[in-house]
Parts: sequence; C-alpha cells; structure tokens
Amino acid sequence: MKTNRKFIVAVVLIVAGIISVAAINPSPRGNNFTNLQVLPKDISPAALQHIMVDEFQDGLGVGCNFCHAQEKGSLHLDYASDEKPEKEIARAMMRMTMDINKKYFEVEHPLIGDSVMSVSCFTCHHGVAHPDPNE
Repeated sequence: MKTNRKFIVAVVLIVAGIISVAAINPSPRGNNFTNLQVLPKDISPAALQHIMVDEFQDGLGVGCNFCHAQEKGSLHLDYASDEKPEKEIARAMMRMTMDINKKYFEVEHPLIGDSVMSVSCFTCHHGVAHPDPNE
C-alpha cells in the first residue's frame, strides 16, 4: 500500500511539473496568415490587428469587409482571397505610403503601422474611405 501511495505522489508531481513548464514556456507557434504580399510574412497577430484596426479601420473609416471577401456560403470573411479589388488597392496604397516615407522622410525600413511613419492612411483619408481630392 505504501508503494502505491509513493508511486501516485511521484506521478502527480511529475505531471504538475510538466504542466508548469508548459505554462511558463509555451511553444512558439507560427501565424496562419496566408497571401501577405506587402506586410511581413512573420507578422504577429497583435501587429496585424494593430495595422488593420488603427491604420485601415480608423484611417479609412471602414470595416474588414471593405477589402475582404465573404467566404462562399458563409458569413465569415476569407482573408486570403483577392476577390475584391479594394484589397489590391490597399496593397498599392501601403507600398506608396512606405515609398513616400522612405524617399521624403528618410525612414530606413518603413513598415505600415510603425510610429516612425510620417505619412499614414489617415494623412489623406481622414477617416473616409474615398477622400475628396479637392480637399
């Protein structure tokens, strides 16, 4: 009986140790983002969320469905799809913004959403999807 009790205590301690190590050092996981053509392929979910909300949603006053198509037969969005032309326009605008910041403001490695960017989506859009070119 004493041997069984020692064995059970040892197993519980080993399992607790394994769970503790797993909780402290979670295994690194890659993102599942596909079809990133301008943004870095290794972008973190938090950085991507920041760009999508702070740059696009706030800068253009649009929601995700402005650029992202709906999955066929579903209410979910297909973030990898290039079905909507607005997505390619957004890519061109990101490239343009990074080029402006690099050429005119000497930002060495411009990245959308970075605080060193002098020109951002909001610079021209002011929270409007289609800004008035006369303003």
